[in-house]
Amino acid sequence: MATIDSAVGSKTQRVIDTFDRYVVPNYRRFPVCLVKGEGSRVWDAEGREYLDLFPGWGCNLLGHCPEPVVRAVQEQVAKLIHVPNTWYTEPQGEWAKLLSERSFGGQAFFCNSGTEANEAAIKLVRLRTNGEKYKIITFQGGFHGRTMGSVTATAQPKYHEGLGPMLAGFQYAPHGDLAAVEKLVDDRTGGILVEPILGEGGVVPAPPGFLQGLRKIADDRDLLLVFDEVQCGCGRTGKWFGYQHFGVVPDVMTLAKSLCAGVAGGAMLTTVELAKHLRPGMHASTFGGNPIAAAAGIATIRMIEEQGLLAHVDRAAEAFRTRLEALQNRCDAVRDVRVMGMMIGVELSIDCAAVVQACLDRNLLVNSTQGRVIRLLPAMTITQADVEDGCDRLAEAILEVASRTAA
Repeated sequence: MATIDSAVGSKTQRVIDTFDRYVVPNYRRFPVCLVKGEGSRVWDAEGREYLDLFPGWGCNLLGHCPEPVVRAVQEQVAKLIHVPNTWYTEPQGEWAKLLSERSFGGQAFFCNSGTEANEAAIKLVRLRTNGEKYKIITFQGGFHGRTMGSVTATAQPKYHEGLGPMLAGFQYAPHGDLAAVEKLVDDRTGGILVEPILGEGGVVPAPPGFLQGLRKIADDRDLLLVFDEVQCGCGRTGKWFGYQHFGVVPDVMTLAKSLCAGVAGGAMLTTVELAKHLRPGMHASTFGGNPIAAAAGIATIRMIEEQGLLAHVDRAAEAFRTRLEALQNRCDAVRDVRVMGMMIGVELSIDCAAVVQACLDRNLLVNSTQGRVIRLLPAMTITQADVEDGCDRLAEAILEVASRTAA
């Protein structure tokens, strides 16, 4: 049964009761039922308003219900909801073109989620050599999804518990350790899979020279370099894609989460030459690239450009950095502040779960990861006022928990 507190109203309680009876309890849910959202604000069934600095688990890149995306989806759903990929549709082709032009000029395979995009990348690595070079090197602290291939690629034992045996062919290296990668490469190694910026791993950018070193190893040993940009792609960091901060171009890139501003959608992008290896019959996605997702994806790209949101991310990121570093200077519990656009990690020496609850008590929605990192993935559209408000509430929560811990 869900844990209920005295603040839960009757409307929310009825929803919780339904979940307790009919929904598989594989999520730890807060006793809050959200019913409406706009921008960086959401409202629950009892009418309470919250400031959301982790909208949609990072999927709502443009905030809740961005008007251009809503309009595009409404117009599309009235014309064509779904057709299989045995037919052509104009939106899917246009969407692929827009992504190609803003990345490295390749082609797109569309799916529904990040884990599906990573499964496509794993298959592509193996298909390139007909399975001769099937091993893939991934990194501790990385996260690549929940299907058996992508969860095996995730070098975190906690996600493997009870699921063994895991898929053969994955080897793990410490994040940032090029020498360890060199030692793992052998004649059966086909690729390297890495997040340019660890997301679930605590918002940790690749160390200086690391991605460049991986690119050299891949080139020297004829490997594919795959960047998982499910969390850091699509403009979140102030550039279209995270790799563009590092001057290293991947052979394959995976996208999802914010790709369609909250509508389910994923994509794997690769070069024209490599795309030929994902031949008909070897991989597919029934709903991948459907007209609704494509319409949302196109509207997302256009809204980012028409409203100058990449530049806005830089300004908002600097505002977050200034406020959070000031907090670090006056609170010993704050160990580090990491800001890459609208990817923000605040590493603490205190229990983050308690901080998340203290934020919720202040009607602020945030996330914790790795036990000691408060993770924020604010909307690109966040206002200066909401940055200041959010930082004030977060600071109060951290200081409260730090004070209780010290006592």
